[in-house]
Amino acid sequence: MSLKPIRLLADGHPETGFVPSDLVQKQDFTTADTTEIISSFYQNEDESVLVGVWECAPCREEFEAYPVDEMMTVISGSVTLTGSDGIAQTFTAGDTFFMAKGTPGIWEITETLRKFYMIAG
Repeated sequence: MSLKPIRLLADGHPETGFVPSDLVQKQDFTTADTTEIISSFYQNEDESVLVGVWECAPCREEFEAYPVDEMMTVISGSVTLTGSDGIAQTFTAGDTFFMAKGTPGIWEITETLRKFYMIAG
């Protein structure tokens, strides 16, 4: 395998583009739009590291424990994260943030979100 730096593109992988994603349950969408797409740029052999672009229509999910360690950079849209302490933080285009595995809280996309992600599961 030839390893080299990977340039992430906001418009998705130039060869494979975007494909449907189903990480969000249909009942968690907050508008009639239930669009959710993903474009993968990298995954290691055991899929414990994933890198790509994800886009999702407005939705609201409550997590007892976030399932993975994930670093994200918002490309467009808006997401508000409310911790178990009730403190809300809103992230918009250009913001980078990290969610540690096990973090409880509420994830609410208020404007269709497109983000770069790097997941370590």
